Amino acid sequence: MIILLRLLFTAVFLSMIWVTSWASHLCPLFAVPRAVSTHPWFIATMFDAYWGFTTFFVWVCFKQLSWTARLAWFLAIMSLGNIAMSLYCLSELYMVKTDGKVLEVLTAKRGGPGVLGIALALAGVAVTVAAALAPGTPR
Repeated sequence: MIILLRLLFTAVFLSMIWVTSWASHLCPLFAVPRAVSTHPWFIATMFDAYWGFTTFFVWVCFKQLSWTARLAWFLAIMSLGNIAMSLYCLSELYMVKTDGKVLEVLTAKRGGPGVLGIALALAGVAVTVAAALAPGTPR
């Protein structure tokens, strides 16, 4: 099961990198047309995504004992979404042996500042700022 989950979250990560790279080459992040960004289904999709991110973050808070790690993962998840979430899952999945139990992945507590979370939080903030300052972004 651990190997299958590793493959699943690797697919999530790679597909999210591909689709966000593809989309960013076609349209700057903050240049989404007003007709799209004010459409009820776009708004509903954003609510759905960010409540899903929040739900996932609650699990991260359960597992991470350090407030530094929790804050870093919050910033990473809210700025990078499923990219950060898939990397968190992969990180957790690689901390158990391939014949380990999924229960270990779901319940093991993690101490320390969370270097991966901090790196992703910094990357997420940098990407968001860069997107906001990109040419073609309405100001």
